[in-house]
Amino acid sequence: MGLRRATGVWTKAGALGLVLAVSAPTPGAPIAPRSSNESGLAGKLLVAGPRMVDPRFSRTVIYMVQHDANGAMGLIVNRPFKEASIASLLEQLGMEHKGVSGALRMHYGGPVGAGTVFVLHTADYRGARTKVVRDGIALTGSPDVLRAIGSGVGPRRALLLLSYSGWAPGQLEQEIHAGAWVVVPPDLALIFDDDYETKWERALARRDVDL
Repeated sequence: MGLRRATGVWTKAGALGLVLAVSAPTPGAPIAPRSSNESGLAGKLLVAGPRMVDPRFSRTVIYMVQHDANGAMGLIVNRPFKEASIASLLEQLGMEHKGVSGALRMHYGGPVGAGTVFVLHTADYRGARTKVVRDGIALTGSPDVLRAIGSGVGPRRALLLLSYSGWAPGQLEQEIHAGAWVVVPPDLALIFDDDYETKWERALARRDVDL
């Protein structure tokens, strides 16, 4: 896996397994609204194939957020590890959390960008730092989305992800050619459901669906 600069804006370090703190956007690479007409594999699912030898990615399902001449970025959607209350996350961020309820399950997004946090969600929510990827799915890198979710005005479905998966230019293409990955059409229900035990098998079965 090649290293790729993160476009998220949060950092982590310790309680619940982590402590979240707001940081400034990476200069020249903020998450911002943009067209859904991304090139390449953005918006598709990358599924670990039978030839995947890297244990970090064995049986993973990755939602591709970006894929262009600069490289690629995606988020693993089938490796949950802990549930946290939204109010406690906002409190750790030093943000107002009165009247906020509910919880989100944290997911491991990949081995790159430790300290970055993202919310992958349905595109019925749009914030200042929301990027609509395509087909009704968007990504937000601002903690405001947490307050919206906890207040009942956020997206219908959402995943909280720590870190991400990234590839240098041309690297993902080589891995796909080598049989490490299978590219399949996205499925909103599969991405956001909590049947994690079968998510890889169901995603792999979609290889016969036309892209």
